[in-house]
Amino acid sequence: MAQAIANAKNQGDTLGGVIELVATGLPVGLGEPVFDNLDGDLSKAFFAIPSVKAVEFGAGFQSAKMRGSEYNDPLVVHDQKVTSPTNNAGGITGGLSNGQPIICRIAFRPPSSIAIPQTTVNLQTMKEEPLLIKGRFDACVVPRAVPIVEAMTTIILADHSLRAGMIGTIMTCR
Repeated sequence: MAQAIANAKNQGDTLGGVIELVATGLPVGLGEPVFDNLDGDLSKAFFAIPSVKAVEFGAGFQSAKMRGSEYNDPLVVHDQKVTSPTNNAGGITGGLSNGQPIICRIAFRPPSSIAIPQTTVNLQTMKEEPLLIKGRFDACVVPRAVPIVEAMTTIILADHSLRAGMIGTIMTCR
């Protein structure tokens, strides 16, 4: 990855990429079935990060090619706990955490500021002109975005835990 980013930068270009998030140890039931569902709130937080263009949970886009018999996560008892040997839902079923790890992939587009000449339009003359961006720019935002994705996830999970009464508040208003 580091070499691919360095190569793109040396060529004056940029790269996009994907961050895979795995959140474990969550209780069953965080979220809501319709409004404020957990996958919706996580997606909303991720899409607030500049450059994010796609979010998928579990099997995500691949699930569109699957049959229900392939996608459904069968329930089994393991060590006196209900679990599933698969996690196609990515840890969220019907808007609520299901006890499985939340698995989410967040796609970032390549930065648009590149050192390769591009075409733009001069709105005063309505003619095409070359555009050359000079200065420092990131060849890929993905390495810098990892802690941002982690922070957004933590905020949403903490918010849903507070709403569910699973953690207490640290301040009270009087």
